Amino acid sequence: MIAEFALALLWLAAALALLQLGLGSYALTVKGAQFLPAVRPVAVAQGVLVAVSFALLIVLFVRSDLSVKLVAANSHSLKPLIYKISGTWGNHEGSMLLWITVMGLAGGLIALLERRLNDRTLIATLAGQAFVSLGFYAFLLFASNPFERLNPAPTEGNGLNPLLQDPGLAFHPPTLYIGYVGLSIAFSFAIGAMVTRDVGPTFARAMRPWVLGAWIFLTLGIVAGSWWAYYTLGWGGWWFWDPVENASLMPWLAATALLHSVSVLATRGALKAWTVMLAVVAFSMSMVGTFLVRSGILTSVHAFAVDPERGSFILALLAIYIGGALALFGLRASTVTEGSRFHLFSREGALVMNNVLLVGILGIVLMGTLYPLVTEAFGTKVSVGPPYFNPVSAIFVFPMLVIMAVGPLMRWRQDNGKKLVNMMAAPALALAVALALVVLFAGDIAILPLLGLIFAAGLAVASILPLWKRNLRRTPAHIYGMVLAHLGIAVALAGMAAESAFNTEKLVASEIGQTHTVGPWSIELQGIDPIAGPNWTALEARLVTSYGDSATQTVLNPQSRMFSSPPTATSHAALLTRWNGQLYVVLGEEGDDGRWQLRLWWKPFVPLIWYGGLLIGLGGILALVGRTARDLRRKDQPEYEPVAAPDDPHGEPKPVGGREALA
Repeated sequence: MIAEFALALLWLAAALALLQLGLGSYALTVKGAQFLPAVRPVAVAQGVLVAVSFALLIVLFVRSDLSVKLVAANSHSLKPLIYKISGTWGNHEGSMLLWITVMGLAGGLIALLERRLNDRTLIATLAGQAFVSLGFYAFLLFASNPFERLNPAPTEGNGLNPLLQDPGLAFHPPTLYIGYVGLSIAFSFAIGAMVTRDVGPTFARAMRPWVLGAWIFLTLGIVAGSWWAYYTLGWGGWWFWDPVENASLMPWLAATALLHSVSVLATRGALKAWTVMLAVVAFSMSMVGTFLVRSGILTSVHAFAVDPERGSFILALLAIYIGGALALFGLRASTVTEGSRFHLFSREGALVMNNVLLVGILGIVLMGTLYPLVTEAFGTKVSVGPPYFNPVSAIFVFPMLVIMAVGPLMRWRQDNGKKLVNMMAAPALALAVALALVVLFAGDIAILPLLGLIFAAGLAVASILPLWKRNLRRTPAHIYGMVLAHLGIAVALAGMAAESAFNTEKLVASEIGQTHTVGPWSIELQGIDPIAGPNWTALEARLVTSYGDSATQTVLNPQSRMFSSPPTATSHAALLTRWNGQLYVVLGEEGDDGRWQLRLWWKPFVPLIWYGGLLIGLGGILALVGRTARDLRRKDQPEYEPVAAPDDPHGEPKPVGGREALA
């Protein structure tokens, strides 16, 4: 009865979404204004119902209720508990229910907590959110029912894809979905503001924490997914330009541009049309990613579905949502005024240029991702990989890094550049020193890794300059957040460039007792042992490693695993991390001559990629906490008319009269 009850709750939540849309739309009319207060509780109830429905699906997986088709297809009674729980969203239907659950909860939180928008704009936002939700409810209930029954029930389930049987499944998909759904909320805010002609700083300040939250989760989800693929797939790479990987990168690029744009609108009252358009583009990219993952047009270890009909459903939703939003933007474009003017040589100008470059990178990734699909539709198969993505993206990335270093040091509205030139002396010196060190000690390396290393050094120094001559104890948390995020980009870039420039790989056929070298490491294969796990068996290598001339030895145990349900062989890499890099070892098959295949990598400074990603996420969290705390402190302050104020070159306009300046 649990499945039937959960399905009934899902239907009821969908009905409430329809009521939320209808009631909200009517409340925006002259006759229906008295219904404005009724929309909030409907949104809260919808979120609660869909959350309970998803919780019951988790219960079905934990209990291994094989009478439910989804459980039988994606679980097994002998699976460890963590994979029973995370397996709930490790499939098509469950992941979509998680999506709509996060969307429902987000709508409920907006209804409960949002007090900055005027009532009409808030209700229009909730109606827009219900409109988006209804499409996904229809998709679940009519095309991807997660509670479909089997009669008779099988005696045992098929099990979860072994590549997904990893703790990463418990973290990576939920964080990405929260990020995607956060962009859908930003989309709803934009729709609501266009409907009520209320695109301005107040709207931007209300939307900013949702955009920032979505960006944080997207960042952490991408970092986690990169690390998961790196150590699980056994290919030795941290990013493969896989179309499904790009499906998460594209919304992140758009969200990064939107985050900067909405900050300019909230602070300076500028970039109104640009902010609204970026909200539409960001959500469009999350929908494109959803279509790629679930349409069946891609063959990828990350893809969920192989059903073109489901893909057509999502494509139709994409056309409705984005087409409708663009039509509304066209109708309201004349009412979205230009906003405050600013000089090109100003912080606003730097943010605009950075946004243009981010959108350029987004276009490159989108083109490279979709082009093979288009050519295949015409009967020609092509492959687009690093030879395209790396150099073409670099055309936009390196100018963007320069602006990223300079922009935070510029004044709002207009800057004369004299003080800026003096402050940029330190980053320029760091860049020159890095260039000299690389040329002297690194030998002959490719141009892109060389540029990556030296630009990383310059950006690292520039990122901390906004703290120069500040009272660090009184510096707002969001300034520290910006510094950490930009520093994280420099750290990650250094790791990417170092791995690309200095990576050493060796494939060997090893006898027991034989020693091999890769980079500064010596590795001896001492034996192969059979072992058994909770739901797998494996052959495990015993490798004794030593670094350089050190007498210290470390044992590594890479495994070749075999899962019985479903029957699948996987490689489980062994990693040894030092301050200057990572040793990465994969065990292959035994040859006819009794020798074992080993793949050995020495990857200098590669952990910096994920350390940098975590710094970026931490910077976003600090900014979110700081801005939220500041908003709470200002709740009781009276409203003022905005007036012009002298600018703090490292921060935001000084609070000389009014919330517009304070924001």
